[in-house]
Amino acid sequence: MEITRKNKLQIGLVAVAAILLGKLFYIQIVNDKYKVDASNNSMVYNYIYPPRGVIYDRNGEILVGNEVCYDISVTPRDVQPFDTLALANALGTSVDFIRERMAYYRQYRTRIGWQTLSFIKHITPENYIKFAEEAYRFPGFKAEVRSVRQYPFNAGGNLLGYISEVDADYIQKHPEYRSGDYVGKTGLEAAMEEKLRGVKGYHIYLRDSRNRIQSPYMDGQEDKEAEPGKDVVSTIDAHLQQYGQQLMEGKVGSVVAIEPSTGEILAMVSSPGIDVDVLSDIGKHYAEIARNPRKPMFNRTVMASYPPGSVFKLVNGLIGLQEGTLVPSNSYPCAHGFPYGGNHRLGCHGHASPLNLLSAIATSCNGYFCYVFRNILDNKRYKTTAEAFDAWREHVLSFGFGRKLGSDFPSELGGNIPTSAFYDKVYGAGRWRFQTIISLSIGQGEIGATPLQIANLAATMANRGYYYIPHIVKDSDGIEIDPKYKERQYTMVDTTHFKTAVEGMYMAVNGGGSAGGTAFAARIPGLDVCGKTGTAQNPHGKDNSVFICFAPKDNPKIAVAAYVENAGFGATWALPVASLMLEKYLTGEISQERKYLEDRLLNTRFFRDERN
Repeated sequence: MEITRKNKLQIGLVAVAAILLGKLFYIQIVNDKYKVDASNNSMVYNYIYPPRGVIYDRNGEILVGNEVCYDISVTPRDVQPFDTLALANALGTSVDFIRERMAYYRQYRTRIGWQTLSFIKHITPENYIKFAEEAYRFPGFKAEVRSVRQYPFNAGGNLLGYISEVDADYIQKHPEYRSGDYVGKTGLEAAMEEKLRGVKGYHIYLRDSRNRIQSPYMDGQEDKEAEPGKDVVSTIDAHLQQYGQQLMEGKVGSVVAIEPSTGEILAMVSSPGIDVDVLSDIGKHYAEIARNPRKPMFNRTVMASYPPGSVFKLVNGLIGLQEGTLVPSNSYPCAHGFPYGGNHRLGCHGHASPLNLLSAIATSCNGYFCYVFRNILDNKRYKTTAEAFDAWREHVLSFGFGRKLGSDFPSELGGNIPTSAFYDKVYGAGRWRFQTIISLSIGQGEIGATPLQIANLAATMANRGYYYIPHIVKDSDGIEIDPKYKERQYTMVDTTHFKTAVEGMYMAVNGGGSAGGTAFAARIPGLDVCGKTGTAQNPHGKDNSVFICFAPKDNPKIAVAAYVENAGFGATWALPVASLMLEKYLTGEISQERKYLEDRLLNTRFFRDERN
């Protein structure tokens, strides 16, 4: 029988109707998701906040733990007339505060709807008990038990970071959060937020037509248990971190210590920093901290870009060796500096002359490294100065300068290594030479490096030519770090050249050769310390003091960089900070003959701390 056009249309309509009926059956009978969504106005979620994961140091010491606190929340639509004075007495607050909050809820009644809001945070256990006994008198108000952060060690407020309540902008970008939730905002708390936060649970209750809470929804079958956050094991040594903070108190700058064989960060001190005492209630102290002119919230270890000064001479020397424009035996004169451009001279302190590479590193000779940098840029294998400069820059980048290292610590900046295009723009293409940018010879000029990058240079020297990306989290139960942190990052300089530079660093501390070293105060009995001083010019005051070191010379266990602003010579302030950190870590105590350095640091303040 021939199917007519009318029959086709009828068959099509029946098929569509069958599909719609099937879909309706699935939605209403099989899948209750839409039913639940439609019932949301009659359902109440009581959220259960999980304890946040604990943060440990590398030796199992608790850096950040949890303690119980009590908050009061309110659902304004559920509030009935109540005795304001009685509620104020129960919560340990004022009548005026309660009236102000209730006036706010009335003003924004439509916008708030059936939301449950935070009313008072962190009431005392005594007030919690008092409120619990009288809670029946205050419908709509509810006590919630949650945890706040606890800090057994005063070890790195900037390092650990803080948590705070999410705001509307954050919720819009992260819809998995809701009003009243907390999130890690800085430091380790932010870096490991996804692991630390855990998963909220909830109990679901039904409302009746008068909005009164009745029975559990589906007898509690749809309730969800809270999942505690995962614990995090950091690479930090709590005692070393604490010691570094003590040495840097009253000073502006940073100390970073790294284990060269792994890239694990042992200490990360930014001074002045945030005291851990304020972290658990950062909102209360935020305005005061933000007004502090020394910016304690600014984490100098990864966010400050400084001229590295004379420690950068190591990089230039190594590049000269790699490019074939320098051999260790090359000797250059230094008559209190390097003359250039007619009557100009880049100055230097007094020392023996002429010098070879080892002695130039040991004495931190400016003149010598001007010759080194000049020969790199005048290398005949390149057609122009700009081309030679670009090759130099690629070598520098391979040391981890001029770009982010890729650490797991948040807010890391990349510093700056200028490009030939930059100088072309400033001076004109082909119109600049070595003399134009001579300050790069000694780590000045347009070079900017973070203390983390400078510490990474110390670790690279310790490893003789490679580094592991510095990181602050270790593998632990349920947490596996990115494999990139276990891969060697080689520089473009052949590893065979590093032996010479390391020997120069050893001589800087322990003497030898034709000239005395600038870092002799870093000598430690029983340890073969290698170091390099640096003094970086500062247009805003006294020179910045810089020092890098590692020990032992063979099979190094720790590399340290200290950077102290407006402090003068590298050997005067940065050297004792870094070398004391090194000694404390390797021996557990400071030797009697070096106690004077510790006493001087602990009793010297460049400024008085403004407690935050």
